[in-house]
Amino acid sequence: MTEAKAKTASDEIASGSERHQFQAEVSRLLNIVANSLYSEKEIFLRELISNASDACDKLRYAALTDEALASGDSEYRIDLKFDTEAKTLTIADNGIGLDQQDLIDNLGTIARSGTSAFMDAVSGGKKEGDADEGGDVNLIGQFGVGFYSAFMVADEVTVTTRKAGDDTGWCWRSDGLGEFTIEPADDVERGAVIVLHLKQDAEEYLDASRLRHIVKTYSDHISFPISLTEVGGGEDAPVGERLNQASAIWARPKSEVDEAAHKEFYHHVSHAVDEPWLTLHFRAEGMIEYAGLLYVPTARPFDIFNPDRKCSVKLYVKRVFITGDCEHLLPSWLRFVRGVIDSEDLPLNVSRELLQNSPVLARIKAGVTSRVLNALSEKAEKEADAYAGFWEAFGPVLKEGLYEDFEHRDKLMKLARFRSTAGDSLVGLEEYVARMKEGQEAIYYISGDDIDAIQRSPQLEGFKAKGIEVLLMTDPIDEFWVPTVGVFETTPFKSVTRGGADLDKIGGDDQGEKDDAPEEATEGLDALVALLKLELGEAVQDVRESARLTDSAVCLVAGENDLDMNLQRLLKQQGQLDAVQPRVLELNPKHALIASLAARASESGAVDALKDAAHLLLDQARIVEGEPVTDPAAYARRMSDAMASAFGTKGD
Repeated sequence: MTEAKAKTASDEIASGSERHQFQAEVSRLLNIVANSLYSEKEIFLRELISNASDACDKLRYAALTDEALASGDSEYRIDLKFDTEAKTLTIADNGIGLDQQDLIDNLGTIARSGTSAFMDAVSGGKKEGDADEGGDVNLIGQFGVGFYSAFMVADEVTVTTRKAGDDTGWCWRSDGLGEFTIEPADDVERGAVIVLHLKQDAEEYLDASRLRHIVKTYSDHISFPISLTEVGGGEDAPVGERLNQASAIWARPKSEVDEAAHKEFYHHVSHAVDEPWLTLHFRAEGMIEYAGLLYVPTARPFDIFNPDRKCSVKLYVKRVFITGDCEHLLPSWLRFVRGVIDSEDLPLNVSRELLQNSPVLARIKAGVTSRVLNALSEKAEKEADAYAGFWEAFGPVLKEGLYEDFEHRDKLMKLARFRSTAGDSLVGLEEYVARMKEGQEAIYYISGDDIDAIQRSPQLEGFKAKGIEVLLMTDPIDEFWVPTVGVFETTPFKSVTRGGADLDKIGGDDQGEKDDAPEEATEGLDALVALLKLELGEAVQDVRESARLTDSAVCLVAGENDLDMNLQRLLKQQGQLDAVQPRVLELNPKHALIASLAARASESGAVDALKDAAHLLLDQARIVEGEPVTDPAAYARRMSDAMASAFGTKGD
């Protein structure tokens, strides 16, 4: 350690001040924030007021079991103060406050899973300091780090705070350039006081009318009073002026809450920047009473499939905040829903253990789930195009309910929509069944990772030729819910990549005409099938003539009782399956290559002559399925020999 650094360290110890480096991701975030979002800087105040509201909510709940925490100051509030001379804006609350470790954890670290994904989303793949990243920075609030938005308008931020129940206060200070200091503070009131030393280009936030407009626009729904005071502003300056209604928005009559108010409350509870796609504002009365204000987002949160992601509907009891992630309010497959449920029947001091086993909460969950599904059904019926957009965003999440939730399965089945070979529009299962071909007894589907790839699959050729619609499934959950459900009403699901195609039982081609003329058998096909079985051995389960191929020479399908081919691939990728099962190799007797090989199969020496062809056919079928060949070197040799022979250059 150098002499200068040693002196600095000793001075910090003597003064009780500690210097910390921001977590690397926070430093990157601050760099982006400080240089972006100039067109929407005012959202910093929304974020800081929202944090202050959360702090008051947390203390009000904690004080239910420990009244001493709020003693002497139980009227929760948020105070804004601006000082034009000092060029400071202050946001203060008398909520739960922070201790030293909270300051380090919450104001120096993004302490949650998915940090890297978060930073990638915020930076949009751009380098630090790049311009035009404003839209991405709106993700800040979604990740619970809205505090850092203060550095859009401030070149220095101080947080003076004392946690409820503690005797020691603390002061956190940073210029947002890579480090922060924490030191003890004397005579600190409970809660937090955030002082922003405003940048020169942010002095508009030292104007009372500007601050009134921002609070009215973004924070009128906050259920704690927000006041405004001008420090040293003379007789006409605002002193403790009330800025918001401070009443629970969900407790107001529906007629008193307009679209703009819903939009801002949605932003408050979701920390998202899109607009709500669907709003449910209701009150349930009877044996159990509760109010609800729920929103379905327009855009899918990018971490919706994070394993740690929980339900984000907040639970209140008699307008008192209880928890922000009550997993017992909605099933996991509705975890994209945002909003508030306020119960009149749960005790205020309800514990998490009681929530887990509460019959009241179970009935609330059933009622709320039913309301959401009914609203989605109404949207699907009356606004098909809008519902299609919703399904593209949240369909993969709802499908989890088909696999997990027997109670709501029937409703979810009618809500489900799919891409299909019939066109670009989504199709529901009722619509699919209504337009099934004569003689068709199953709902046909094909699954895979990429919709363009599965649309080119050779297994679809015969179905397309006969105009038989096939559902295209590309969500991993499809491989699990389809075999679990098995049927829609009375019609079974059947994969086109498994077993026989049964196309001969379904009438007509794509013009609806039937071809009753018997097809002439390909000469030598039986001999070719026998030869391929002998040569390929255990590499295939069987070799047979195909009823599903019209253009391709060969394809692979799973046996009738085997796992679907795509499911086998998924399980193998996840290490849950050692190896995929041998497949059935199907041959198209109308294809020129197969007809030519069949003609050779009966000739003398065909076994040796067609040995390489057998393996090339199998490798070709594997490649079409997007699977690697088992022996690339052997494949390359056989292909070279075949090409050399075709062009007359093969040696002895």
